[in-house]
Amino acid sequence: MPRPARPDRKAEPQSPRNRILEAAARLICEKGYDAASIQDIADATGLTKAGLYHHIRSKESLLLEIQHYGMDVFEEKVLSQVVSIADPLERLKACMEKNVLLVTHGWSKEVTIILHEHATLTGESRSQINARKKRYVTFLETSFAEAVRVGSIRAVNPTVAAFALLGMVLWIYKWFRADGPISAEQLAREMQDLFFGGLETKPPVRGPRKPRRG
Repeated sequence: MPRPARPDRKAEPQSPRNRILEAAARLICEKGYDAASIQDIADATGLTKAGLYHHIRSKESLLLEIQHYGMDVFEEKVLSQVVSIADPLERLKACMEKNVLLVTHGWSKEVTIILHEHATLTGESRSQINARKKRYVTFLETSFAEAVRVGSIRAVNPTVAAFALLGMVLWIYKWFRADGPISAEQLAREMQDLFFGGLETKPPVRGPRKPRRG
């Protein structure tokens, strides 16, 4: 089954399609998928239910479109920015930084839906989103394996490392506050230090040289 058409993010922000996606994403994050009704979404966008169904086929098709939209943004703001970095350790550090900034700068509701509502999808729709998520996990696994191979980090299981990084980054929305004592940029640096500080291989610390005997 072909993937349903997705909105162009460069289109006019107040287009009916983008307005529906934004309203639906906000409601689903606040109330959960089951509790956010079609009527709620219609009310939030100023449409009747009939008017809303002019733009969407079903509630699940709307959820799928939101998740594809979120993945599109993620791939644009994170993956496409780091994939060409040759050094695997620098690639992973940049990936973490851009992940943190994405989650903390306006797209957290789409990321939240991808994380917590993907199981709500069924059949081919669920397979589509899972396949896109798996591609990112594979990218991380490959990068960790490469970093081990070239000696940038100590020997680790690439799958464990990939999910550990994801676990740190993708839970930020639960506790981070933009008006809090730490900025998103500071948070990204702190998380890089915490995570990669335990992985990087460092040259041995040499003690002071002993004077040569005459």
